[in-house]
Amino acid sequence: MTDGVALGLASARELAEGLVQAGGGQVRCVLLYGSHLHGTKPNRYSAYDFIVLVDDYRAFYSALKNSGHMRGSVRLMSTMAYILPPNVIAYSPVEDRDKVAKCNVVTRTHLDRALGPRPKDHYLLGRLVQRMGFIWFASDEDREWVETVITGAIGRVLTWMAPYLTEPVDADGLGRRILEVCYRGEFRPEATDRHQHTYEAQVDHFLQVLSPVLSDAERHGFMVAEEGRYRLTSPSSAWEALRWRWHFMRSKLRMGIRALKHTVTFEEWLPYIVRKAERHSGKKIKLTWLELRFPLLFLWPRAITFLLSRPKKDVRQ
Repeated sequence: MTDGVALGLASARELAEGLVQAGGGQVRCVLLYGSHLHGTKPNRYSAYDFIVLVDDYRAFYSALKNSGHMRGSVRLMSTMAYILPPNVIAYSPVEDRDKVAKCNVVTRTHLDRALGPRPKDHYLLGRLVQRMGFIWFASDEDREWVETVITGAIGRVLTWMAPYLTEPVDADGLGRRILEVCYRGEFRPEATDRHQHTYEAQVDHFLQVLSPVLSDAERHGFMVAEEGRYRLTSPSSAWEALRWRWHFMRSKLRMGIRALKHTVTFEEWLPYIVRKAERHSGKKIKLTWLELRFPLLFLWPRAITFLLSRPKKDVRQ
């Protein structure tokens, strides 16, 4: 572990402990993922990516409101939690507003459904098959439950990846293909090769968790081992391939709608988006008065142009 990653983990734990205290006893578990966990060149403006498991949405948001960490309506936030869950909120300690945690707030019911056999989209699934760091948990039982749900999701990756496995793969090849497919199913501001760098930062994780998946698939007759690689015993049916391609198209559409939802749930969303776009493009972005004043009306042309002109290579590499 590098000094930068160790420092990032220490800062993440401080943020998590503050969030837990502000959450009024509703938080059961906080997981860290993303650049601060992997050490993939986060800067001082990079948010800490959290998955926050809570008991009850309304009680959690009421506690945040009462502790001065949320300005929005508790009723609105609680209602939005059931529309394309999870809500994504920003948490910052009062004494350091530059330090931000981007929190995906979810209950057990919604997390179990998102990682189950028939997820409505890949938003949580595409993140939780990656390396996760448990930085706070209320009890060993809470941690074990989350680990069990994640393990189950990883064990089922071949059910939705099979249509995309047109040639034999090993654990390394499967991991790379998973991130490629998941990233392609979202609107993302990063360079088009970002999934490759994200994979390289956690290659050991994918080798560890995917090797047993391939071995189990061979044991159950789903795959055949050939010279260190595995191929499907039979290609996916046309119906199965169509089903999962439609799933990722729907997932991408839901991502677009979810982005609009973020403008309601994520306080100070516009400065956050601008800083992230600057970080990944390497260019300074100056918004017009109209874009700052009415972003949902006037920011679309710039956003579309930015997404269509993303660089092929990550400028930070």
